[in-house]
Amino acid sequence: MSQNTAQFMLERLTAWGVRRVYGYPGDGINGLLGAFHHVTDLEFIQVRHEEIASFAATAHAKLTGEPGVCMATSGPGAIHLLNGLYDAKLDNTPVVAIVGQQQRMSLGAGYQQEVDLASLFKDVASEYLVTLMDPAQARHAVDRAIRIAHASRSVTAIIVPDDVAEESYTEPPRAHGAVFSSIGICEPEVVPRTEDLRRAAGVLNAGAKVAMLVGQGAAGAADEVVQVAELLGAGVAKALNGKAALPDDLPFVTGSIGLLGTKASDEMMRGCDTLLMVGTSFPYAEWLPEEGQARGVQIDIDARRLGMRYAPTEVNLAGDAAATLRALIPLLERKEDRAWRAEIEDHVRRWWDILEARAHDAADPVNPELVFHELSARLPDRAILTADSGSATNWWARHLKVRAGMKAALSGTLASMCPAIPYALAAKLAYPDRPVVAAIGDGAMQMLGNAALIDLVHHAERWENRQCLVVVLNNGDLNQVTWEQRVLAGDPRLDASQLLPDFPYARYAELVGLKGIRVDRPEDVGPAFDEALAHDGPVLYEAVTDPEVPPLPPHVRFDQVRNLARALPGDPAKGRIVRRSLKGKLDEIVNR
Repeated sequence: MSQNTAQFMLERLTAWGVRRVYGYPGDGINGLLGAFHHVTDLEFIQVRHEEIASFAATAHAKLTGEPGVCMATSGPGAIHLLNGLYDAKLDNTPVVAIVGQQQRMSLGAGYQQEVDLASLFKDVASEYLVTLMDPAQARHAVDRAIRIAHASRSVTAIIVPDDVAEESYTEPPRAHGAVFSSIGICEPEVVPRTEDLRRAAGVLNAGAKVAMLVGQGAAGAADEVVQVAELLGAGVAKALNGKAALPDDLPFVTGSIGLLGTKASDEMMRGCDTLLMVGTSFPYAEWLPEEGQARGVQIDIDARRLGMRYAPTEVNLAGDAAATLRALIPLLERKEDRAWRAEIEDHVRRWWDILEARAHDAADPVNPELVFHELSARLPDRAILTADSGSATNWWARHLKVRAGMKAALSGTLASMCPAIPYALAAKLAYPDRPVVAAIGDGAMQMLGNAALIDLVHHAERWENRQCLVVVLNNGDLNQVTWEQRVLAGDPRLDASQLLPDFPYARYAELVGLKGIRVDRPEDVGPAFDEALAHDGPVLYEAVTDPEVPPLPPHVRFDQVRNLARALPGDPAKGRIVRRSLKGKLDEIVNR
């Protein structure tokens, strides 16, 4: 039999180095599914839901730097991919989506599961979106989808009508209108011009109090960031997507920034006179220096993202983070006055003391900060950390000390619920020799996480290192939104929207094949982590935590205090909220 278009597409993916495709079956991709019988170097990873597939493909790309690939059938299957694809798009992550479509002759007839996929995907796959109308398109469609996703760090999509997938593949003819494409891409090393580097060095050398902010774009430039920080006597804050860009045990690393950030980062931004941003598009201007307070230099590989987060950035350098910093270093002068650096390191020490004190505050029944405090000290070497979106992200961002050699990933810009366990699955398949720790709340568990556990168990036997820990905060509340209602809107908690049905997460985990551990006493938190990390296989650690421990920001603004005061009279937990909030601020005062 001749090779059909579907088989050619899969073989072309393997020629690009793709080794797995995350997806869920459906008759709109029957031709593609059948082709996997003939392309044994490419693995189809069936997951419980198409959204899990797109999250997993996104995580693969975030953790490896390679394009992730996901696949879904026409209509509802393609629709379900969108959330994970937007996670990739907003975090500048290369993902290729391959989606089925009805046969060409039925299009426009309102046929079953016929959806205008070109319109549906035109935003999320804005860099490249193509519908295969002829087998001879397949070659350049796959090549361009992979190459553009890689080069632009974005989502691309190929829509494949079922009859085209089944047709015999034909190479493009030697004729007018034919397109001949090839495989391969070489990464450029982009470095700004010498005169621009000199201007940047002039700004940085003139500063007396330099602060650095790094993001995911600095992930491969840790040595260079450290060297620049040492020369300039600077502290380094990290955007959430850059949590693993630099180890947290360095004394000048102030940790995360923003609402989920640290007091040390906030104090540094308030006091600096110069700001160097490297590989970050951190969007929250209120957590950066006030406009005009500091002179600015920004480095980003994508020139479209320069000069749009802080004003003024006097020098906007389009370039690779590591290469640009290496070129900048010889132009920098070492600052002999280290008073600013000493101040930053003192703030960092005091902040870790504050976090430890908060973690040991009494709660009902378990303080969520204690969970992450005890986990941090036990994180295995080379661990890959994933997080969901919710109140757990606050504690994940602040309390977990990332060490050298670790990786971390979450839905940063989209801040979607439910990626933590799909991310963990992709991490274990991409790095089967490394431990993985996922943190998630009970709301995301009920939404998608419980189903995603099945995928972890299904693939656990193939892992060289079988440590895979899922930490679930069970507080019975959609807690992040509850606190946003109180602090941002000035409304008391609305129980009808916020309270969750009770669910036995650890018992359920046992039913589907994980080891389940449930902790509802503070004294058991640490020993239970020891038990979980000693187990040979995936573990779900259910911590029953207090929803009224406030995720306090680094500094509380007047409007937040006003809104909370307005919300308290009608809030069912007002007494506990006041006690917890006052105790949290007292810890800061005591540890100053």
